[in-house]
Amino acid sequence: MERAITSSVERSHKTTTDQLDWRKRMSDHVAFGLLVYTGLQIALTTLVLKTNHSSILPYFALILLVFAVIPACRLFEARWSELDDAQAADPALESLFKRDRALVWLSALGLPFALTGLFKGLAFLFA
Repeated sequence: MERAITSSVERSHKTTTDQLDWRKRMSDHVAFGLLVYTGLQIALTTLVLKTNHSSILPYFALILLVFAVIPACRLFEARWSELDDAQAADPALESLFKRDRALVWLSALGLPFALTGLFKGLAFLFA
């Protein structure tokens, strides 16, 4: 009976530990955030290109995606992927995770609009 209880407790602890992995959760948020960012950036760039045929500036927003945003996402994710197994399951990191998750999504949703606005402003100034 004692062995069954111990086994049940170990399974329960292992399931909780498996479910709480900040590394995987942050990796998922960064990956989905990057997909959302890319989709928004392409959609906004397409709209700008339809209205302003003579400017090459919208293409720089797409180049910025490759040369700046993707490596920045990787660096951001690396902070969490360097956690060991005990840290990855530590509930005390929840507030840091929530802060970083909010930064990922604010960036993913706000950066395409900010970049498009910046490039449209530059195109207006130089036109």
